[in-house]
Amino acid sequence: QVQLVESGGGLVQDGGSLRLSCAASGRTFSNYGMGWFRQAPGKEREFVAAISRGGLNTYYADSVKGRFTISRDNAKNTVYLQMNSLKPEDTAVYYCAATATAGMVVATTKNSYSYWGQGTQVTVSS
Repeated sequence: QVQLVESGGGLVQDGGSLRLSCAASGRTFSNYGMGWFRQAPGKEREFVAAISRGGLNTYYADSVKGRFTISRDNAKNTVYLQMNSLKPEDTAVYYCAATATAGMVVATTKNSYSYWGQGTQVTVSS
């Protein structure tokens, strides 16, 4: 089992920045690819960003490319999502997730992920 706890969400104005963190425990963190997803009210949970086990490969949804950056610190068992130039349409509950993928694989579908955090709310006001 992998336990994931997100933090760093909050209320920010249009154009502002937030940094989300996801702390992992329970298994060897570096054995897992990590991803961020988000879910807005009335919408499906959607992929935001993912990073491979060692952190060498990353992938982003088109909607956040150039504004968001995913990173990880395997020594701290933590994955981050730096969000800049936030827009009202980024408002959602943000979830981190872990997947036991091999090597440098980056998983972008929610069905690829076995472990999920409880989510953290991000609200961007216009």
